[in-house]
Amino acid sequence: MKTKAAVVYQPGKPIEIEELELDKPREGEVLIRYLYGGLCHSDVHIAHGDLEARLPMVLGHEGAGIIEEVGPGVTRVAPGDHVVCSFIPNCGTCRYCSNGQQSICDMGATILEGYLPGGRFPLRGPAGEYGAMCMLGTFSQYGVIHQNSCVKVDDDLPLDKAVLVGCGVPSGWGSAVNTAEVKPGDVVVVFGIGGLGINAVQGARFAGARYVVAVDPLHNKRERALELGATHAFADAGDALATINDLTRGQGADAAILIPDLMTAEIVRAGFDAVGKGGKVVLTGLNKLDEINIQLPGSIMTLFRKELRGSLFGDCNPTVDIPKILGLYQSGDLKLDELITRTYTLDQVNQGYDDLLNGQNIRGVLVHDHS
Repeated sequence: MKTKAAVVYQPGKPIEIEELELDKPREGEVLIRYLYGGLCHSDVHIAHGDLEARLPMVLGHEGAGIIEEVGPGVTRVAPGDHVVCSFIPNCGTCRYCSNGQQSICDMGATILEGYLPGGRFPLRGPAGEYGAMCMLGTFSQYGVIHQNSCVKVDDDLPLDKAVLVGCGVPSGWGSAVNTAEVKPGDVVVVFGIGGLGINAVQGARFAGARYVVAVDPLHNKRERALELGATHAFADAGDALATINDLTRGQGADAAILIPDLMTAEIVRAGFDAVGKGGKVVLTGLNKLDEINIQLPGSIMTLFRKELRGSLFGDCNPTVDIPKILGLYQSGDLKLDELITRTYTLDQVNQGYDDLLNGQNIRGVLVHDHS
């Protein structure tokens, strides 16, 4: 079948809209009709070459839609099911899934190669075989994906909001709740209030933090942080650190969650300096895989027992945590509607990412046209 998709051919070049050929689902695979795709910054890392991926690649790793067809052996979903896609698949049987660390499932090793298990590429076009970002490629009208990437959700959930829970919401939320282990009364600072950082703010607030300090150079993002749970907001780290010292009588924050556009050594050092004894510094943002961006005084880390932690998918287990987070949305404890600044058509994908990079959006959502 034919599908219209947004493709990156070369780093630094505009994303192109192509009509591709999509194969039928095989063993363990499903055909999904994508209704919505989230414009997340990780796709920019692919388009700009910050993350090296096999190209050409259909972008998009946040997706929600309806299952159209299933291949042999599929048990997780059925035709007609509404699903949110997990940007890290979860097999349920590897060492990491088995011990409750689905976010580092062995199946996730090929998400930047873009092929399904067995090295299969269901998408073909003028350049041959096309990969799919995170084995999903949600910037396509249709996709063939593995059932291990699917999480069934309630039919009455608005998928245009639920789409955000495939990556950005749990990655930020979990960075606070799981990785930083925020507790009632804690002081938390979040560096970078984008699609993930705003949810780290929400997660810290829900976990009971006494003070949540947001740091972002953009006024609109600081405002949104204050609306969704931050108690203080600053444009630069210096002002934030001075206030944290005042709030804690010099003790420092309990946790610093770092989610900038690009992780730099300066941001890591600012987070390290913001936390006090026993404090946790959580690295959620990305940069090039070989970028050396951690340069810290080891003796201070030892003597003050500071911790540096990496966080992928917010240390969430998608089969459990995606429905749990959506339940919090249904109960009004988590805001999703307020995160979405603007929607785009597939043909507007480059504009959507320009808006993201220019700081105009907290989150943009791509709406697929199936008319």
